[in-house]
Amino acid sequence: MPDILCSDGFVSVHERLPDVLLDIRYATTYNFIGQRIDGYEAPIALLTREAADALALVVQDMRARGLRLVIWDTYRPQRAVDHFVRWAQDLSDDRMKPIFYPDVNKSELFDRGFIARRSGHSRGSTVDLTLLDEQTGRLLDMGGPFDFFGELSHPDYPHLSAQQKANRLLLREAMLSRGFKPLSTEWWHFTLRDEPYPDTYFDFPVRL
Repeated sequence: MPDILCSDGFVSVHERLPDVLLDIRYATTYNFIGQRIDGYEAPIALLTREAADALALVVQDMRARGLRLVIWDTYRPQRAVDHFVRWAQDLSDDRMKPIFYPDVNKSELFDRGFIARRSGHSRGSTVDLTLLDEQTGRLLDMGGPFDFFGELSHPDYPHLSAQQKANRLLLREAMLSRGFKPLSTEWWHFTLRDEPYPDTYFDFPVRL
């Protein structure tokens, strides 16, 4: 289907879920490209109402355990995905390689599935997130950073400590129990199973 320039049916995560912490990396220069990504005009998070309602239940579950959600990305405009594609095709720009893909040649990003021309994020019901311990004020140790291109990011990566495995499992079970499904290659990535726009890729900008 064509890209849609409309935000009807979407809500602001900050307004709907004020207890959630936002760290919207694509609205900053700290991401695998090294510059603000097209379409991210404000450091906010948008989700479909259905996904936000399901995430609200996760928030309640985790707050009962002294944990808060930290979100890195939610809805992603198609123009941002197009930016990723253009960047991946420019093999001369590897300024962020030491941080985000030290063991992968940039020329392999498409073939290995790290970059694609379409993203589930553009359908509005996908969220990238982690957990923070309210008592310590620190993120739980998941054994690998957000947006790292490599097997370390696979949810079942075997070479983790017992605590890191437990933390990943805690996040996974919390999300699955409230209607989200995981991705086999990224421990932080979840999509609402019954997403309202399964075939629509939106392209309105992320802004207030």
